[in-house]
Amino acid sequence: MSKKAIFYTLFFVALSIAFYAAAVHFIPGFNSRKLEPVSKVGRFSFTDQDGQPFSNKDVAGKVYVAEYFFTTCPGICPIMNTNMKQVYEKYKGVPGFLILSHTCDPEKDSAARLKHYADSMKVDTRQWVFLTGRKDSLYKMARLSYTIDDPANNLNSDQDDFLHTQFWALVDRKGNVLKIYDGLKQKEINQLIADIANELKEPDDK
Repeated sequence: MSKKAIFYTLFFVALSIAFYAAAVHFIPGFNSRKLEPVSKVGRFSFTDQDGQPFSNKDVAGKVYVAEYFFTTCPGICPIMNTNMKQVYEKYKGVPGFLILSHTCDPEKDSAARLKHYADSMKVDTRQWVFLTGRKDSLYKMARLSYTIDDPANNLNSDQDDFLHTQFWALVDRKGNVLKIYDGLKQKEINQLIADIANELKEPDDK
């Protein structure tokens, strides 16, 4: 290769690097990893740990993580919520971020029981909200809105149906479910923490 060809090659490489650096600096979100929506969260109305109504209006314009658990679970739920506390501690006090923990067992998990559970977790329930409500509505949200459980799992009657999932959903400010994470895998929890940071940086009108 001639000296002239080498010069032009190096020149265009340098020019490309300079253009990329300028774009990262001057264009908000240029270098952010974009997540394509998995699904859209439908309308909902539940009851929080304080016995107050909680609906779509309370998450409008916020980034949040949704999960399902039940307070008497002896298996994966304590592990999941210990892991979720990593997310909580990372973003505790950050405006525009919430965690929503829905019960899988609303017959036992009253608002008062959820309040007791939240107190045992030592978390601020203005940011980590615990929800109960009608079983069919809770399960429909998990399967059709958050897509963290297969709708085909509801093979029996409502009385026999039980949802038990270790998966979490990340939801953006517009109610789009962006990604599903395994709440038992540290690598995926670390990725969730990073993805939340990217979403919180995004402008409201993205």
